Amino acid sequence: MRALVQRVTSASVRVHEEVVGRIDPGPGKHGLLVLVGVTHTDTGQSAALLARKVWTMRILENEKSAADLSAPILLISQFTLYGDTVKGRRPSWTAAAPRPVAEPLVQSVVDELNELGATVATGRFGEHMHVQSVNDGPISLLVEV
Repeated sequence: MRALVQRVTSASVRVHEEVVGRIDPGPGKHGLLVLVGVTHTDTGQSAALLARKVWTMRILENEKSAADLSAPILLISQFTLYGDTVKGRRPSWTAAAPRPVAEPLVQSVVDELNELGATVATGRFGEHMHVQSVNDGPISLLVEV
């Protein structure tokens, strides 16, 4: 399982012109935009580990975590994190898990974050989404479990 984690001052996602998820931590505060990709070998255990890692990563102000600051999270499924660009000009998506595998595991990450105490907004799995964010720092980290 992979996640691209970005420290943001705001982020939102629209589907068909409707805002379906948004975080706006407020002046001088941060949240996290988390893009999550799933591969064929991922499990519920992978999802729980990823959620805990994202929730406790110390990348917010004064080396605090989202858990320390109750920072909000916008989590969006992103199969392209498993795109293979080694050969040719067309990425291969074979390492990305199919929807029946990936969708429940992305939901498991959301559920685990909620259980840990996070405020989580989401996109819509499998939909064409428009994501807007203000990356602060900028800080973007690729997390793999």
